[in-house]
Amino acid sequence: MSAAASHDHTKEHVCWGGGCKHTQHHRLEVIDLGVQYQEVRALEKINFATECGRSMALIGPNGAGKSTLLKSLAGLIAGDSGKILWRGKPLTRSSHEIAYLPQRGDIDWNFPITVRGLVEMGRYPNLGWWRQYSRHDADIVERALTSMELRDLQDRQISALSGGQQQRAFIARALAQEAHVLLLDEPFTGLDKPAQENLSRLFKELTAEGRLLIASHHDLQTVKGNFDDVLLIRRHQIVFGPVAEAFTPANVASAYDNPDQAIRN
Repeated sequence: MSAAASHDHTKEHVCWGGGCKHTQHHRLEVIDLGVQYQEVRALEKINFATECGRSMALIGPNGAGKSTLLKSLAGLIAGDSGKILWRGKPLTRSSHEIAYLPQRGDIDWNFPITVRGLVEMGRYPNLGWWRQYSRHDADIVERALTSMELRDLQDRQISALSGGQQQRAFIARALAQEAHVLLLDEPFTGLDKPAQENLSRLFKELTAEGRLLIASHHDLQTVKGNFDDVLLIRRHQIVFGPVAEAFTPANVASAYDNPDQAIRN
């Protein structure tokens, strides 16, 4: 996909199984967002705008507010100042078009459910109280399993999966939800290099299909090549922009007390 195509708001947006076309602006905009967490000012004056077809790395030291920002974008935490706009409208609650994937350590992997069962859960927001699970829903689940290369693992318990397979299973659930925006908290953490490379490849395929990916990320050495844009924060915003322009040694040094150590980690 060319850079021009990725910015074409009128292109056909990914819409599995329904044959629909979206011509509205698939744009996420954050304006002067501030979040108070108990006695701590977790975020202050965060400003950026991005759109479907892009990937963004959220970078900053521990305690910088990365997880708080992701939860705010998901509608799980309300800011006390500023606003978040999705497709031109205020994001005031969780939307099925936005999927949040927490860190793997925050998930109970012993919960007795298969990969297919987990992915089918992604259809629940679309079913509501009255609509029954249909062939259309089954087709979307199949597409999600195939996209994340999980067809051969669909009957396996999630506790029996490797780290990379677990991440792909939860991403497949988000795809079954038909989410346009994927918010991922440290998706590469704990994965070996082959699993990281596989996940990176799948992420590129998802953005090429027209999704927006925003991921907190701690490995500064792998930002380039994996993401289109970067947002550097340390409770306040340091810089946002294309990786080639914004991810500079000076900006990294502004975010970290010891940027050389952060890069090595």
